[in-house]
Amino acid sequence: MTILFIDGRNFISKINSIFNSEKEINFSSYNFSGLFDKVLSDIKVDRKIFYIGKIIKHKETAEKSEKLIQKQRRLKNNLEKQGFEVVYGGRVRGFEERCPAGHKFLSFREKGVDVRIAVDMITFAENDELKTAIICSSDSDLQPAIMELKNKKIERIYLGFENMPNKGLTFTTNRTILIRNSEVVEFLPKTLI
Repeated sequence: MTILFIDGRNFISKINSIFNSEKEINFSSYNFSGLFDKVLSDIKVDRKIFYIGKIIKHKETAEKSEKLIQKQRRLKNNLEKQGFEVVYGGRVRGFEERCPAGHKFLSFREKGVDVRIAVDMITFAENDELKTAIICSSDSDLQPAIMELKNKKIERIYLGFENMPNKGLTFTTNRTILIRNSEVVEFLPKTLI
C-alpha cells in the first residue's frame, strides 16, 4: 500500500511562507486533493493521512483559542470531504514567553505530530501494510523512522517544496518530489481570507 503522510502544520506553514505572510490563505476551502493529485500524478496513492495537533483552549486567550479551534474544524471538514484521513497526532498549547525587551507574550506550539507520524510509519511497515511511504514534511526528526523503513525495504519518497527542500530527508529517501510555487498557487481558493 502507498501511504501519503502529511505533517499538516509544517505543510501549511510552507504554503504560507511562499506568500511571505502577505495574505492569509483560507485552508478551509483550499484544493489539497488537486495539488497532491497533480504533484503525485505518476503514483497511485492508497491512503492520504493529514496529521495535525489538537488545539487546546488557553485560559488567558479563550477567545483566540476558540477562533483557532473553529478554524481547525473547518480545515478538518475540508480535508475529509476531499478524501483525507485527519489524525490528531499531538497538541497545540499556549506558552508564555518573553521577548528581548522583557515583555510577556503568548505563543502557540505544536508538539507530538512528528512522533505520531513516525510511530504510524513503523507500525504500518511492521504490519505489512506499507509498500511506499510518501513523507510530506520538512521535519528532520523523522529521519530515524525513515532509516528504519529503509532497513525494512520500504520505498521512501520525500515530498517537499522547491523553495525550501530538506536536504536530510532528501538523503534518507529513495526519491524526492518538489512542489513548485506555481502548483501551490494553482489550487488556491478564490477567497484567500
